[in-house]
Amino acid sequence: MPETFSLKPQIALGIVPTHIGFIDGLVPDANGHFPREADGRIVIVAEMDRICAQSPVRPNCVQISLFPGTGEADIAEMMDGLKALGLEIHLIMMVGGANPMNPADEDTVISQLLPSLKAAIKYGAVSVASTSIEEWMNGPADMDLDTAIAQNVKLHVRAVKEAGLLDSAITAWHIEFLRPVEFKTFTNIERAWGFIKAINKELGRDYFKLLIDSAHMGDSGLSIAENVRLIGELAAAGHMGIFHASAKTTRGCLTTDDGWIGATLSAAAHTGKLETVFVEAFRHDDPALQSLRDAVPGHGVDTCDGRSYTQVIIDGLVNTAHRLNNFKARGFLD
Repeated sequence: MPETFSLKPQIALGIVPTHIGFIDGLVPDANGHFPREADGRIVIVAEMDRICAQSPVRPNCVQISLFPGTGEADIAEMMDGLKALGLEIHLIMMVGGANPMNPADEDTVISQLLPSLKAAIKYGAVSVASTSIEEWMNGPADMDLDTAIAQNVKLHVRAVKEAGLLDSAITAWHIEFLRPVEFKTFTNIERAWGFIKAINKELGRDYFKLLIDSAHMGDSGLSIAENVRLIGELAAAGHMGIFHASAKTTRGCLTTDDGWIGATLSAAAHTGKLETVFVEAFRHDDPALQSLRDAVPGHGVDTCDGRSYTQVIIDGLVNTAHRLNNFKARGFLD
């Protein structure tokens, strides 16, 4: 389908292509190679090519999950392929098998972060992001928040300095909190914001931002009203980062969000500080997410309604673009 309408506000709109599946599309093999399609193209690049060609509104950016162990040649090929599509690239640095809140695991976490940070700098990523404040699905029982923040500040300041991040063109490091069960300590805006405040104070500049994901906000236990208030306060402090438009609980089609995307995206737009929005969904049957399906009732429901996941994402992109265009029409975005 040719492009039929364009994004009107001065904002970045794109996709987090987790819908291709972690094992089938994002995680490298034992030799550091990305999954590829039958024609030899890296799956990530091939899927973004399809979306750019088929979507009635064209995305202008993409946020890619980058796992430790990915080979440099494959990273370079992926980055070149995405740039050839006219996309600005943001990277999500994945870490695992270590607890960032435990001083004994600091070196392990650093060893996973540094190659991704250096690749982001070398290959011209716009920003970096991570959930590297807690271990996914394997964290300890709710830790003392001040203790957890202090160790995370120590670890992430070290990563910033050893990577030379502040002297690079990387605009910001966005930290993402996750829903309860996925995380046990940094599970809502308020708790994760404590880390952002502390590390920016230590660095002497507002380099770290808090990524706000409508799905995680919806599952955090705080109400829509509480999240709307916190979004305003976060933005006023200069700490609001990337927005993920994603449906709570199901993490599928954006129509299952029960109003959370509309309310929280509107709140972010009203601050005047919204810069980047990504649409995100997960495959309902992704093997990598089996533990989350087992733990969370309602996660992993098939919400495709007969569509391909490519079409589910395109529908979400179109819906989100119309929202952003109408925020501009009503004077909420430039």
